[in-house]
Amino acid sequence: MDIQTIKDRISTVKGKRERLLSLLEQPNLGTLRVDVNQALEELDDLLDEFKRTVPNA
Repeated sequence: MDIQTIKDRISTVKGKRERLLSLLEQPNLGTLRVDVNQALEELDDLLDEFKRTVPNA
């Protein structure tokens, strides 16, 4: 897998992160809020790791 493919996939992940953030704004999320928060934390960790691995991406 080349670096451009990885960058494209990371871009897709960033878009999904925005969707998770919009879910948190829903008042009727209930106990799923915990899962959404967990997913956001894991995505943030993944993005941070990518930035450390490929600094100029």
